[in-house]
Amino acid sequence: MHQLLSVKTGRGMLSRSVLSVWPQTLWMKSLGSNLMNSGSRRSTKTLSSDWMSELSATMRIFPDFITPQEEESLFQEIEPYLKRLRYESSHWDNAIQSYRETEKSTWNKGNSAVIQKIQKTAFPPDTSLLGHVHVLDLAGDGMIKPHVDSVRFCGDTIAGLSLLSDSVMRLTMVGYEKECFKDYLLLQRSLYVMSGAARYKYNHEILGPDESTFEGNKIPRSRRISVICRCDPKHID
Repeated sequence: MHQLLSVKTGRGMLSRSVLSVWPQTLWMKSLGSNLMNSGSRRSTKTLSSDWMSELSATMRIFPDFITPQEEESLFQEIEPYLKRLRYESSHWDNAIQSYRETEKSTWNKGNSAVIQKIQKTAFPPDTSLLGHVHVLDLAGDGMIKPHVDSVRFCGDTIAGLSLLSDSVMRLTMVGYEKECFKDYLLLQRSLYVMSGAARYKYNHEILGPDESTFEGNKIPRSRRISVICRCDPKHID
């Protein structure tokens, strides 16, 4: 039986390739080679001593990262841009359904402080960051399918702030999706920071409303906005 392991946790268009799935890359082939032993999979028992601790160390959740007042301030600055856009039924690579998105490089004074707080928490000093913050608006019936962000367009750390709704993010090890997976509860106003193994070795997805459960409990999903900061791809280890 596969064991589902859980941890409780606490708005210009982004380049289309950032969210692309890239199974054809050399890195993915290398990963597959490392995970296979003489053409056969390692046992789940062997994996268990490695992947759980590695994932826990590289996927961090910060509940209540911002206040309700800060969330409202971000929303009020983002919403005028988003409401001009229509929700798309599917992403160009089919990784996202029922979404709209934009990029933002300037913020008002108060919201700039929040963005800087995200960056300071998620990235080491002197890290070269992408100039635009990605704002992804997922409709209440939307979902993000399993994917690994392209290494050509962002580096080894991705930090996302969740606005408006709770949600469940699932991480599954590439090539071992059924054996090695973990669900994370992303509470409204929480921050997740995905780096290293979590960023490169694992697909990540936001569960749709029908599958949105955590520790056996239904997690109601409504419209969700994520404010996402990434570092420059030069900072891949």
